[in-house]
This record gives sequence, structure tokens and C-alpha cells, in this order.
Amino acid sequence: MLLAYVALTGRLAALSRFTLRDYRHSAVLGLLNPLLYYALVIHAYDLLPAQQASTLNWIWPIVLVLLSIPILKHRIGLSSVLAVVVSFLGVVIIGTRGRPLDWRFESPLGVALALSSAVVWALFWTYNTRDKRDEAARLLLNFAFGSLYILAAALVLGRCTRINTGAILGGLYIGLFELGITFLLWLKALRLSETTARVANLVYLVPFLGLIVIRITIGEAIAPATILGLALIITGILLQRK
Repeated sequence: MLLAYVALTGRLAALSRFTLRDYRHSAVLGLLNPLLYYALVIHAYDLLPAQQASTLNWIWPIVLVLLSIPILKHRIGLSSVLAVVVSFLGVVIIGTRGRPLDWRFESPLGVALALSSAVVWALFWTYNTRDKRDEAARLLLNFAFGSLYILAAALVLGRCTRINTGAILGGLYIGLFELGITFLLWLKALRLSETTARVANLVYLVPFLGLIVIRITIGEAIAPATILGLALIITGILLQRK
């Protein structure tokens, strides 16, 4: 999808203008996403209910703020600290399924993987903010490296012999929607919007819509603790933006 878009918009030539340093940068980003990110998040979905894995992953905007301190040399104020505390409380409520005082996670490894995927996602976008290359061309190069890594990992682990229809359809879904159409629509929305904030605020509808999709598609009952925890995470994100 990205290759077709880059070719149709006449941006393939931009790849030839990238320096060796640009290619090294894309090689590192491709390692973060899609390889490492999806390895973590898919395993998290295996260990946790879909609503927990999906919601915990939405801590990434707060992680983005924390990473901006050492990487981008940003300073954060008291409101950002408060935002982190509020969002962390939401994570605890979701992870403990509404029993934060017990501090017992249904799957500690699953929670750790979901939160780790959020860290990887935040790292990916933190380093992307410092990249001034054409957005579509650099994403194409990042994902091309990521695809090579995934193929190499599958060959080393012997997973290529276990390919089935479900795996193929899952890969096509991720490639077409999560890494293809979605990114293109996002980039287009940023270009057409008068301000980035106007588009960015709409992103916070996604986790709530995700819960509706989870309920409809797999019939998973949405726990009140998930809704409360998600509300706290989003509140923290909005506090940070404020």
C-alpha cells in the first residue's frame, strides 16, 4: 500500500536521495516497528483479554512525554507529572481488573508486554519527530526494513513451515490497515487540518471505539474496570496536552 502510494505520488525518487545515515536510521526504526512492537503486542494479546491489552497499549502518549526528557531534552511541568500519575493509576486499575489495592495482576507478563509495546511505539515516534525526510518515503523504507527483519526471524525460528490461512489474513490485515491505509489517512489528515491539535484530539476516540469493536467482533464483555482505567489514562493524556 505504501509502495503504491509513494510510486503514484512520484516520491520514489526521494529514496535515491537518502544518505547512508538515512538508511541506517530507517534500519533502526524498522527494528522497533513493526518487528519488536508487534512481537510484544501480539504476545500480550495472547496472555490478556483483548480489552486489557488494547487499553494498556494506550499509555504510549504519556511514555512519549517521559522519553522526550532524555531524548529530545524537553522539560516537563507539574501538570505533566500529574498526568503521568493519573494515567499510571488507570494502568493499575486495568491490570488488576479493578482491584488496585490487592496489587495482583491477572497476567504480570501480559501487562509487562503490553506496557513494553507502548514504550517501543513511543520510541518509534520520538525518533520520527527528529526525522525531516518525506513522511511517506521514510515510512516505506522503515517498514521495508521491518519486513526483512520479520522474514529473517520467521526463517530462523522455523515459523515459515507453519503458515496457515489465519496467519496470512492476520499479516495482510496488519500490513494493509495498521501499517498502510491508516498511516496514509493520518498523514493526509495532518496536511488538510488547520492545526495538528484539531486532528490529534480525535485520536482519543480510538480506544473507546476499539472496545466497541472488541465487544462486537469477539463478544468479550467489557469490564467496568477497563472503562474506568481507560478514562483515567485518557484524562492523564489530556492533562498533559493542556
